[in-house]
Amino acid sequence: MLRALQFAVAVAALATASFASAHTVDKGLATISIDGRSVRYHLMLAVSAITAQGAAGVDLGQPGAPPDYSPLLQAVREKVAISSNGTACTPATTELTPPAQEGGLVTLDVRFACTEVLRTLAIRDDLFDVLGAQYHTIANVQWPGGSQQFVFMTQARDLRIDIAQDAASRPAGNFFLLGIEHILTGYDHLLFLLALILRGGNIWSLLKIITAFTLAHSITLALAALNIVTLPDRLVEATIALSIAYVAAENLFMRKAASHRWTVSFLFGLVHGFGFSNVLRELGLPQDGLLWSLLGFNLGVECGQAIAVLAIVPLLLWLRKFKWEPRAVAATSIIVLAVGLALFVERAVLAS
Repeated sequence: MLRALQFAVAVAALATASFASAHTVDKGLATISIDGRSVRYHLMLAVSAITAQGAAGVDLGQPGAPPDYSPLLQAVREKVAISSNGTACTPATTELTPPAQEGGLVTLDVRFACTEVLRTLAIRDDLFDVLGAQYHTIANVQWPGGSQQFVFMTQARDLRIDIAQDAASRPAGNFFLLGIEHILTGYDHLLFLLALILRGGNIWSLLKIITAFTLAHSITLALAALNIVTLPDRLVEATIALSIAYVAAENLFMRKAASHRWTVSFLFGLVHGFGFSNVLRELGLPQDGLLWSLLGFNLGVECGQAIAVLAIVPLLLWLRKFKWEPRAVAATSIIVLAVGLALFVERAVLAS
């Protein structure tokens, strides 16, 4: 019993770590428009994206006083570099729109003046230096006749585009990496996967569970990202939390949970797909760019999911060697159930 409790505590620690990281990974949504010799950099930044590290990097004023967002505008001027045909463009006009409500979006608008009409565009984003390593910018670069999507991260700071080419169907940058990051830092999706396979049965049963989840979330991810079917974010997030609690409860109270687990995996996988789609829908990508972004992002989600499953399954198979394995599964399910219920209350009841 002691070993079972130790295992449960370890799982709780992992869940807590995932919860924390999921709330520190934030993004800005940038639209970069090219018009002749001018480049407009339009960034929408959630106040929550300004982490503790970021707040220190861009001083927003004294505690208790209305925040001063002008350092964010200065950060864009200093940390975002744009060049045309190998020559640096100069930040010209700037505009800042503060959040309409507490915790809302800060809108930053900087126009860069270039010396000649752009044929080759280079962008370097170093906003991570002031907003924290967990921050990233999801960018949609637009010019007459084409567009390209890219995710600026600490390991992917530079983008170069030959806009003289016909790029109506250009691949969508590193959305594959964004998909991996999204699943591996999404504590709710990881908890759901853990609850699903805790009592998954044999290898064939586990394969059916994972396949059903993959097919289901791929379907709704595509439907939602393409704006064919959408659901309110609050409903989706609350249902995802409920799915975690439900599967954990099945682990505790149903003897033959594994026999129909693939069905449960498929049904709730449909809901998780809507959750995965939020990143792409928020950006408002054009249809041609969205298809490439969707493909790369979904493949990244599948890769991240495979990494998580390959990490968990060997541990579960090892546990089956011991007599206390059922108690470890029960203790873990209790923890997952409690977290799922807490998330459901937070998202369905307490959310403003």
